[in-house]
Amino acid sequence: MTTHHAGADTHADTSGHIAQSASQRRTIASFTNYRDAERAVDHLADNKFPVGRTAIIGVDVRMVEQVVGRMNWGRALLNGATAGAVPGLLFGWIFGLFDLINPLVAAFTLALYGLVFGALIGAVMGAVFYALQHGRRDFSSVTMMVPSRYDLVVDEEVAGEAQRLLAGMTPTGGAS
Repeated sequence: MTTHHAGADTHADTSGHIAQSASQRRTIASFTNYRDAERAVDHLADNKFPVGRTAIIGVDVRMVEQVVGRMNWGRALLNGATAGAVPGLLFGWIFGLFDLINPLVAAFTLALYGLVFGALIGAVMGAVFYALQHGRRDFSSVTMMVPSRYDLVVDEEVAGEAQRLLAGMTPTGGAS
């Protein structure tokens, strides 16, 4: 007996269509920031263009690590305490809601206990992780991916219409 699962065939057809249409796309505009690319797609949508046939692609992506401060014992303890306090508060509050006699008082009491114990455990963990680094990374940072430009691409069949519609858009200085 053979079983036929329509979902599998649909998925295969859909992914094949996406792969085929991705290779037949044309870049119709490039923008220096995402907001302008988003504004262009919004303009196309406002003019009844089939925006399902568009994509915004970040090009020349690079990783940027922004240093936000010096790491020391105090900051390690504070960061750990903050990271532990929030989930502790939420867990305590949720468990407190299960008290059938007085759920409001139990929720606040357990939330407070969860906040305190979560902060203590988080501070201890922050100290342990900072000690394990042996001074190799005495700074804190935020990592982000930043493209140099955003290309607006559309399917080849509708590229002319998209370019015509974008030509009527008021410029903001981000398009090239």
